[in-house]
Amino acid sequence: MPLFSRLFSTKPDPRELVRPLWHQVISVARDPQWYATCKVADTVDGRFDMITAVLSVALVRVEASNELRPYSALITELFVEDMDGQLRELGTNDVVVGKRMGKLMAAMGGRLGAYRAAIDSDDPAGELAQTAQRNISFADDGQPDCVAQRLLAFSQRLTELDDDAILAAENVQ
Repeated sequence: MPLFSRLFSTKPDPRELVRPLWHQVISVARDPQWYATCKVADTVDGRFDMITAVLSVALVRVEASNELRPYSALITELFVEDMDGQLRELGTNDVVVGKRMGKLMAAMGGRLGAYRAAIDSDDPAGELAQTAQRNISFADDGQPDCVAQRLLAFSQRLTELDDDAILAAENVQ
């Protein structure tokens, strides 16, 4: 949406419907247990890896619902908006932001496919551990099985919630 349209529009931003879910995704990804117990690297890369992992699990649940599927694009837009802001906050200049965003979106797309395949597999815990091993920055004593178990528990929790609760981000954590 062009800048002037956003500034002077009286229409509500449709992304506001999914912002609570986006905030919960970020909250889950920032849980200190990922870093303390599972030994995900507590770095910019490690935090990005956890955001993409948790967001992927949430998107798999959203896309599984005919009612919620249209909202997956809005959640992805919030991801893009947030990552753009983070890059700028880290000092990335305007000329480079677009190129970096392209790389981040490619990473997100690839990871979404990998996490979706893992969750839908016959051995989700094992597949999630392998996917975590490939896609998450760990400290030297990283625990991909720990990440897999926590992602699987998060996925199961989302599966138990109805669509309205998902959209409102009720009991997501």
